[in-house]
Amino acid sequence: MPEHGSVNSLASTLQQQLADALTAALPDAGTADPLLRRSDRADFQANGILALAKKLKGNPRELASQVTAAIPAGGPIKEIEVSGPGFLNVTLTDRAIIETLAARDADDEGRLGVPYNSAAGTTVVDYAQPNVAKEMHVGHLRSAVIGDAMVQILEFTGETVVRRHHIGDWGTQFGMLIQYLIEHPGELNHESAGSAADGEAAMSSLNRLYKASRVLFDSDEEFKARSRDRVVALQAGDEETLSLWQRFVDESKIYFYSVFNKLDMEIRDPDIVGESGYNDMLEETCRILEESGVAVRSEGALCVFFDDVKGPDGNPVPLIVKKANGGYGYAATDLSAIRDRVQNLKANTLLYVVDARQALHFKMVFETARRAGWLNEDVKAVHLPFGTVLGKDGKPFKTREGETVRLADLLDEAIDRASAVVREKARDLTEDEITERATQVGIGAVKYADLSTSAARDYKFDLDQMVSLTGDTSVYIQYAHARSRSIKRKAGELKPQPHPELELAPAERALGLHLDQFGEVVAEVAAAYEPHKLASYLYQLSSLFTTFYDQCPVLKSDVPADMAENRLFLSDLTARTLHQGMELLGIRTPERL
Repeated sequence: MPEHGSVNSLASTLQQQLADALTAALPDAGTADPLLRRSDRADFQANGILALAKKLKGNPRELASQVTAAIPAGGPIKEIEVSGPGFLNVTLTDRAIIETLAARDADDEGRLGVPYNSAAGTTVVDYAQPNVAKEMHVGHLRSAVIGDAMVQILEFTGETVVRRHHIGDWGTQFGMLIQYLIEHPGELNHESAGSAADGEAAMSSLNRLYKASRVLFDSDEEFKARSRDRVVALQAGDEETLSLWQRFVDESKIYFYSVFNKLDMEIRDPDIVGESGYNDMLEETCRILEESGVAVRSEGALCVFFDDVKGPDGNPVPLIVKKANGGYGYAATDLSAIRDRVQNLKANTLLYVVDARQALHFKMVFETARRAGWLNEDVKAVHLPFGTVLGKDGKPFKTREGETVRLADLLDEAIDRASAVVREKARDLTEDEITERATQVGIGAVKYADLSTSAARDYKFDLDQMVSLTGDTSVYIQYAHARSRSIKRKAGELKPQPHPELELAPAERALGLHLDQFGEVVAEVAAAYEPHKLASYLYQLSSLFTTFYDQCPVLKSDVPADMAENRLFLSDLTARTLHQGMELLGIRTPERL
């Protein structure tokens, strides 16, 4: 039985009925899977009898007939026919479709009947990892957008999610920056108002300081020596050095927050635990690895070796945990983070939303953590790799001058393009509303283009295509949602009301069957970390709604009242499903466009 508020999908109800019929008709079969899927010949097709016939050495068409005879009358099945070598084509009753959707609509938790994952645990999601004192560029987009969507989706399924932003806030470059600030004390002072202005001002002073200190570091040997001494002081925990380091971190956060705010993403202070957050664990991590024999000394460095990781020369390439000079590599920090997340945060799953180019690093780190016993049968680590953002020319996205594109500039341009689209369509929107909608459409367009591509693939960043009203874009989905809301506003006294007794038109059936799949899609996306499948579902739902809108008038005077109520019900449930689905992707759905 489903738990309170959750609704069994038509597919799962049908799956159960067919499985029971298989067992009843063919007791020798044991527990057999009907292998049910959607079909263009009927509502569903079951292919499981072919494999079963092979196992039982029987005629598949005869077995299929025995199974159909074992299905009790009066359920959701309208007709079932044996086709081809032994497939079952199943058509459901219109009543079953509307009754199931009515149950989804009536879910008092407002979850559209989507069940919670009964095996939910705790997942730490490591995403959106900018670097302190450095500008965020287009390369930071995907980790933030994909990570944020996975956080929302996992939480919706009942998972306890701990967000972690592993920012780059430690390392030798801070010696140079801090030393320069000591010698030029006013360099981080700026005055401005408003968060975006604060963010820009913070970044511009950080940029200026970074460039000036780099020039000095490269040209002045004495400054270089003082900078290196400053790194030692930082690592030793010298108070003055640490307080100046903290200024860089705080200044960078003002900037990060302004960019994430523009991206319509919530980043909270306690979730930012950068590389520095694990400093106190590094020595112990190395000691545990060495004492347990997982890591060994090689040419003075502490290393972990792997049989299947070799360099171009055929020699093993180790994971260096501690360098010969006593400095720690990224591996020591990443392994300490795993210890913290497993032992202190009690995570069952560690999800890393990180560039595909880091795949080998994570493979080695995860294998090391397994050997150390921090990852095991009950605790898994998953790298969710993503591809590169390309320009229209198919090459990595750069400015005309060949520089990396600033993320804030990219988002501003998306909002500008969206503004033209919204203004063109806007009939009854004020200037303030146009500005607000342009932001929701522009940022939504950027996120959706990213999320609608399988994460592992590269994708082309083409703003003209992204804000197009036609094709697989967020704007197309946002307009479908706004159109449904508009129908409801115009309906006046007419209320959305399901009528299971009515016969459905083909466009109504297609829309209804797709609406019913929402929960299954969310569960699949959460389990496989594939947000592009949710984007695809929402685009298909919008397309089916457009066909329904064209073929099944809701508010025309010649439409009978019960049919109008039923169609308004389907339209309203579509809007709610689009709104919920887009919210899980981190995209706004305005009521009017």
